[in-house]
Amino acid sequence: MHLWQNSIDTLAIFVIKASLHTTCHLNHVDTEYIMPLALLALTIGAFAIGTTEFVIVGLVPTIAEQLAISLPSAGLLVSIYALGVAIGAPVLTALTGRMPRKQLLLALMALFTAGNLLAWQAPGYETLVLARLLTGLAHGVFFSIGSTIATSLVPKEKAASAIAIMFGGLTVALVTGVPLGTFIGQHFGWRETFLAVSILGVIALMSSLILVPNNIPGRVSAGLRAQLQVLTHPRLLIIYAITALGYGGVFTAFTFLAPMMQDLAGFSPAAVSWILLGYGVSVAVGNVWGGKLADKHGAVPALKLIFAALAALLLIFQLTASIQYAALATVLVMGIFAFGNVPGLQVYVVQKAEQYTPGAVDVASGLNIAAFNIGIALGSVIGGQTVEHYGLDQTPWIGALIVLVALLLVVLSGRLDKPQRCATVLSVEG
Repeated sequence: MHLWQNSIDTLAIFVIKASLHTTCHLNHVDTEYIMPLALLALTIGAFAIGTTEFVIVGLVPTIAEQLAISLPSAGLLVSIYALGVAIGAPVLTALTGRMPRKQLLLALMALFTAGNLLAWQAPGYETLVLARLLTGLAHGVFFSIGSTIATSLVPKEKAASAIAIMFGGLTVALVTGVPLGTFIGQHFGWRETFLAVSILGVIALMSSLILVPNNIPGRVSAGLRAQLQVLTHPRLLIIYAITALGYGGVFTAFTFLAPMMQDLAGFSPAAVSWILLGYGVSVAVGNVWGGKLADKHGAVPALKLIFAALAALLLIFQLTASIQYAALATVLVMGIFAFGNVPGLQVYVVQKAEQYTPGAVDVASGLNIAAFNIGIALGSVIGGQTVEHYGLDQTPWIGALIVLVALLLVVLSGRLDKPQRCATVLSVEG
């Protein structure tokens, strides 16, 4: 056991450093600028959290079989986690707005670790649901404050790239954590997967303790009532809807990717672990590319391109899901775009929050994280109902329709921005 833990520890640290190294090289436009070391701690935390969030996708068939529950019930564990994020992101972020950032990060990673230890020892489905809810609460606040911390540590022109580095932890989790967790679950049991994730939580806790400075720049925090006004601002609500619908569409199909690749495409359970690995590599590339795209062209143009590509690829997946290698190729290409919009969405909501609700930027960021996970919950529920009533093969086209609605909202939001840009130009010329 000790040797096994050391191996996982070493692997986790290695892949995260490799991800950061690769990201810095890909951002070769300004090689002289060195990202702050605190971003590495955020990336490690994101890696641990991303592993526990997404590893469940590869474990759905195993958990359903061992707990004697249906596939939709096992898929509901994705929704429960997302519900915890949706609650934790805005509410707990607002309540902890005046708490020192480093202390809050440490408390969040402690809660995250405890939740995964509870999942490891869960005697049944109900306890596992509770454990997923607790870890989701930690997730919500972590990414709420993480996004604003990341952007505050770098120049404005590097904001999307800084967020991409932090969210790179999620993509590295897809590359290494999810396939490794799926492998552990299939060969040693799903409980051992959560034990391994608990070890990652300890690593993230220690990295935050060592690497994150005590004087992290904070934001002026408004009162609780003023912060919660971000719930009603129409310009921010549009962005939240874009996030929720965009990821709702993706997760309508992605939640059941493992059984789809097994039952429709004909891959073995062992092969699915490698497919998830390949998907994660694609996501890692797309995350960095999406950050660069948003930095160079702006959030709205980047989001238009990425959502249009996602809708098209989901429709293609509808046609290729039962054709083994065509399905594999579609999934790998889809991974490039699946998380490429995260940097753009987070930068966009922070920019609009600074403009309209400057005293509640962290909460606005948190609500976008909540919207992301509401989308995951929405997608997993819609996907589950689709699987139950119509079959696995009907999920991609339904997901594509939802993504198209998100694309229309991106176009609308971009048009609403134009009068502001024109007014800014006129004021400068005047």
